[in-house]
Amino acid sequence: MPEELALFSFARPLWLWALLAPLPIALWLAFTINAAGDARIRRYADPELLPHLIKVRELGAVRKWRRFGIWALLWIFGVLAMAGPRWGFTDVARYRPDNAVVVLLDISRSMAASDVTPSRVARARQEIDDLLKRAYGLRIGLIAFASVAHVITPITEDMASIHETLPALSPDLVRLPGSHLDRALERAEQLLRAQGVEGRRSILLVSDGDFVEPDLPDRVARLAGSGIHFHVLGVGTPEGSQVPGADGKPLRDRSGQPVWSALNEALLEELALKGQGTYRRADYRDGDTRAILSELVDPGTPKEAGSGRIRVWNEQFYWFLIPVFALLWPQFRRTTAVRGATRV
Repeated sequence: MPEELALFSFARPLWLWALLAPLPIALWLAFTINAAGDARIRRYADPELLPHLIKVRELGAVRKWRRFGIWALLWIFGVLAMAGPRWGFTDVARYRPDNAVVVLLDISRSMAASDVTPSRVARARQEIDDLLKRAYGLRIGLIAFASVAHVITPITEDMASIHETLPALSPDLVRLPGSHLDRALERAEQLLRAQGVEGRRSILLVSDGDFVEPDLPDRVARLAGSGIHFHVLGVGTPEGSQVPGADGKPLRDRSGQPVWSALNEALLEELALKGQGTYRRADYRDGDTRAILSELVDPGTPKEAGSGRIRVWNEQFYWFLIPVFALLWPQFRRTTAVRGATRV
């Protein structure tokens, strides 16, 4: 016997219990056929009414069993297909990306400025989306922050889940003014420490740099000293723009003047330098994302997770669907012919 067939198995063997379903139907059919020919029953009803009383159509026994056999075969082949028959397999080595990065997305009110179209936060979301599309060999976590830092997704390989959350992240979610990067750094460090990865551990800040925390360079330098590199994507322009409020009108300070925000490129470059990372200003091209991504992934890090391997089975359920279609096809042909005769 070939090795593939010797390793034949079912993915969902509990479905095989359904193979017993035709047995009670066969017993019921045998009883009703015998009952239809029992002379004792004919004492209580006219022969014309008897088929309706015992729920049996006036068909010959051979024809009844033939119909039962066809539908029993349909049921058996359908159940076998649902049970997931499989034979033949491929052993695949398990791989796990060892490089991890936590993306810090600034959603403070200044990120609603429109000095880059359509807005800074929209451009920031697009940059993160570009990163997700090319994040091979990388695990990513996402933190959105303003006055408070929120873990949107933990460090994961599931890029689709991060992609789905991006459109909902905007300054409209923020109720308290201000932008505190130190709180986001604390949460990001906790996530990265819990991973215990052997590859690169990094933090990527996507922001306009509108911070007023004087100890940020020293905090980032301490992270770099512990092996967590700090990279920055700056969003905005040095010329800046007025900051819109939640109602769309210009946001005003206590003196009644419109609040103006510009890209603080000097601070962001200093943070990247202290964090032993890379600074890029976000633009329409993908060169900025590629440059950051090349720093996030360590090509020399082995990605194979130990010596474990995954057995990938060849699912063969479709072979059992072929006789199902073959048995059903005459039934459809017969139905069509009957309808055509009725129209005539």
